[in-house]
Amino acid sequence: MSTTENNNANTERKVMIRVSGLKKKYRLGKIGARTLEGAIKEWRSRDKNTDPKAPATKTSRNKEFYALDGIDLTVYKGETLGILGKNGAGKSTLLKILCRITAPTEGTIDLYGHITSMLEVGTGFHGEMTGRENIYLNGAILGMTKAEIDEKMDDIIAFSGLEEFIDTPVKRYSSGMFVKLGFSVAYHLESEIVIMDEVLAVGDVEFQKKCINSLLEAANNDIRTVLYVSHNMNTIRQLCKRCIVLDKGKVIFEGDVDQAIAVYLGSEAIMPSEIKYGPEHRSKDYQRMRARDVFSLDSFRLLNKPEPVFPTSGEAEFELTYTAAKDIKNVGFRVQLSYQDGSRIASSLPGNLVDILPGENKVKLTLPLTHLTYGRYTADIVVYQLDAGGNERRIDAVSPGFTFQIESAHDKDDYSKWNQQKMGAIRLLDSKVDSVPES
Repeated sequence: MSTTENNNANTERKVMIRVSGLKKKYRLGKIGARTLEGAIKEWRSRDKNTDPKAPATKTSRNKEFYALDGIDLTVYKGETLGILGKNGAGKSTLLKILCRITAPTEGTIDLYGHITSMLEVGTGFHGEMTGRENIYLNGAILGMTKAEIDEKMDDIIAFSGLEEFIDTPVKRYSSGMFVKLGFSVAYHLESEIVIMDEVLAVGDVEFQKKCINSLLEAANNDIRTVLYVSHNMNTIRQLCKRCIVLDKGKVIFEGDVDQAIAVYLGSEAIMPSEIKYGPEHRSKDYQRMRARDVFSLDSFRLLNKPEPVFPTSGEAEFELTYTAAKDIKNVGFRVQLSYQDGSRIASSLPGNLVDILPGENKVKLTLPLTHLTYGRYTADIVVYQLDAGGNERRIDAVSPGFTFQIESAHDKDDYSKWNQQKMGAIRLLDSKVDSVPES
């Protein structure tokens, strides 16, 4: 769907959140004093140390910065919006303002529904109270009446999976148990908007899957609108249909999930066709190994192309320069591929082993890319020696070895547009379909 078509479709949907010109300003350094005497001393000290002839500059004591600097955002009913950004980008500040925990400095926010939020693990729980008692307490904080809690008590406990511990004081709960109970209470509250800040990262995989499926079902049925902050790209891709990327308090991208992840992970940067390997390409273990070993990968150079951009049926040819201190027999070069979100997707094993000669030499590798779909990928290169017993001994490894992109291709015989979020980064050979003759 084009951007224009998408905008036209969105105008027909009900708006749940509208943010316009949102700013949040903070002042760095020590703010205020605990007593009147302390405030007077601080003022006199600041006045005494100020040179009236010196140019006016902001010190760390009174320097101001914008955690949010002009945010415009519209979220529609039934939408699952992912919010990405590095630490300090303004994600949590945005959510706290939406939840009315803190007030904006400038701008307007229009909310068209009740909000349920999970911004921190264990928010609203009292350690000395049992899980059941905390359901009443937490439900009341989230706006539920006692009658509503009584009606949903069994469902809340069952969803959390904490039947055995529900009458135990929560001070004995693990952080994962806190998340299970807190999410279960929040999910069963009759609210139109759900806001979550990285809370699912603490729960186990099975519970994460249950939460995501529940939120997806609610969003697909236009029951709830979900805002989700996470550094886990897998859960972002599973849950979200649209993303924004924040950087220094500004929205630098809004749109497709995979493109947002690419912007967040920095994969929009230029992909070099030549790379000189250094310590930044190796883990500390491999740096120590390289220092005491006799082999080192020195550089990468792409062959036959000006930049590492390939069609879906192409192959990457490249040259590696290495330095060896002695002969090394039975050496293999393995290429390990990861998608732009960092998830490992495939490896290419060497078709043959080679013998390494001493000195500086080169080796050429050809990597088939037939099954990769559109997107950006990183290739780690592992060099190892295979002994007579078939055991592998790594002699060097670089990460990333290089970065490349697969171009989008739409053949006339391709009956469905590839959706990478649902179908994956690897496309297998097409299956054959034959009609079954009637008996």
